[in-house]
Amino acid sequence: MREMTCYIIGEEKEAHYVIMSTLKLGIIIQVPYKSGIYVGEIVEDRGDNYLIKTLAVLKHPMQGDLHHPKQVENVIFHERKALSQYEKFNALKDIVTAYTEPVPDYSASLKNSVIAYKEKLANKTNDYNTAALKALETVESSYYLGRYYD
Repeated sequence: MREMTCYIIGEEKEAHYVIMSTLKLGIIIQVPYKSGIYVGEIVEDRGDNYLIKTLAVLKHPMQGDLHHPKQVENVIFHERKALSQYEKFNALKDIVTAYTEPVPDYSASLKNSVIAYKEKLANKTNDYNTAALKALETVESSYYLGRYYD
């Protein structure tokens, strides 16, 4: 499923290994993207990147300011939604890995990722978790409920 080409550059006492990985078009992959983790399909090779078509959500993106994680004061607290089903995005080849499990249904995977994130936020009470939970509930009611799940 995964082709690997390995170039080895050796010196007298030290060896340096440079590994270049190539996945084929149509392969199902897993990739982190803007604090979420997605299952997708490689649809185009773009040099250092692959163009990925989103098929499922494994981890919902974090709420809040990614440049100041887990902070609520003096930051712009962003509401982030997951990538939509079939939405395409560029991902660096270095962070793309083959996904060998059955591909989850998009709606079910989105709902499960939201539930898991809510549970994580509810486990510890602090200002960030309270604000993130509120933002996630806003995203859920504005974008997901009725469109992807009830």
